[in-house]
Amino acid sequence: MALRLFNTMSSQIEEFHPLRDNEVRMYACGPTVYDYGHIGNFRTFIAVDLLTRFLRQSGYKVHDVMNITDVDDKIIRNAAHDGVDVREYTAKYEKAFLEDSAFIDIQPPKFVRATEHIALMAEYVAKLVEKNIAYRTEDGSYYFRIAKFPEYGKLSKKDFSGMLDGARVDVDEYEKDSARDFALWKAPKPGEASWNTVIGPGRPGWHLECSVMSMEQLGESFDLHAGGEDLIFPHHENEIAQSESLTGKPLAHFWFHARFLLVEGEKMSKSLGNFFTLRDLVLKGYKPSSIRYLLTSVPYRHQLNFTFDGLKQAAVSVERLRNFQSRLSTGNFPAGSNPEIRTLAGETITKMKAALEDDLNTAQAQAAIFEMVRRANAVVDTGAVKKDDVAPLLTALGKFDEIFAVLDDHDAQKMKQVFDWATAAGRSQEISKELRDAVESGQHSEADIEKKIAAMKAARDARDFKTSDALRAELAAAGIIIEQTKEGVRWRRK
Repeated sequence: MALRLFNTMSSQIEEFHPLRDNEVRMYACGPTVYDYGHIGNFRTFIAVDLLTRFLRQSGYKVHDVMNITDVDDKIIRNAAHDGVDVREYTAKYEKAFLEDSAFIDIQPPKFVRATEHIALMAEYVAKLVEKNIAYRTEDGSYYFRIAKFPEYGKLSKKDFSGMLDGARVDVDEYEKDSARDFALWKAPKPGEASWNTVIGPGRPGWHLECSVMSMEQLGESFDLHAGGEDLIFPHHENEIAQSESLTGKPLAHFWFHARFLLVEGEKMSKSLGNFFTLRDLVLKGYKPSSIRYLLTSVPYRHQLNFTFDGLKQAAVSVERLRNFQSRLSTGNFPAGSNPEIRTLAGETITKMKAALEDDLNTAQAQAAIFEMVRRANAVVDTGAVKKDDVAPLLTALGKFDEIFAVLDDHDAQKMKQVFDWATAAGRSQEISKELRDAVESGQHSEADIEKKIAAMKAARDARDFKTSDALRAELAAAGIIIEQTKEGVRWRRK
């Protein structure tokens, strides 16, 4: 079965076929680096990451490009308020975005920055002017003439037949039902950053940036354009209008949009006190792997209700998977194989693939792996799992983790990074006890823990229970949980 995705342009689920054999060219709208990214932003970025990972797992060569918007209205305004230039202002938040993406194991795409393409954007505007699709105003700004693009509204399915010809809007973000000539290029205002170009001084409009960068990287017509649902109008609608007016070709053949999330059943907003960045959650003691797992647990086209109970359950789910992997990797199993287990592993891989091919149904893929874990654990308990069954089960886990990326336990070192950042940024008062405990636990390397466990076992064998209990208490205080199982002693971090 081929991958089937919902295409916003057609409002239907369609089979995805790239324009070139075995090669996918895709562009995703990335962050506007004026602040720290919130969990709603990262839900979209993780959805794009899942898609990219699955395309690669399916055998495609993927050229994935994501923009970093490092000049727009908010950035200009905030930089001026702080009395710094644009590059200095955005550097801090771009660095934070890249770190946060690594915290939740987003594979880095090729990043392109608006400020690195200013000259090309100005040339693009000049070409639109030559075709009478754009025009210059008295102050030196340039606008796109919407009346020249009769298909305007085809992505958002909005009816703009009554739009005002020649009415203009110069802000990057505006009313959802506003169809007016939009700014391609903005003339400089006193104190604002600007660039000298072939069309005069100024800076690009937000919508222009993505059109120019996507086509420069991927060609005039490419396979897939992704972003959050809030970008459908006006941003992506405007990208389509300006790009297709110039080239006469479809900008992208698939449009992939992830839905917003709610927080505890409500729209996320600072006024409600339910607005969270990734760092806010880590400061509260939540693991990056738990955050990633929760943000993948509901298919991208469905609204996710982000709750703290859900985040705690995500931590339990990740721990269950890690414990199962550890049980397989460290257990002593009798020689031979069990056909039932090998069949279970193979069927699980098939089910996960089918779920992800069905418009990235992550919930069904997760259900398939947990059904395998449940059934396999039950068989392990009876002693019926053999040595040759371990590899197929680990292969199924590996296929799952190629997409979901939660099995490797790097949480402690990532949480230490946030701990150090908060300390340096003067936010130590926001560091929770849970985060402090996690950082303390992370100070113990795996080798150190194994040595202490070996010493604990040796003390117990020598009937030196005082020393054995002291070592166990020391590990417990550091957040290391020791478990005695049929396969031997196992440990895990809290």
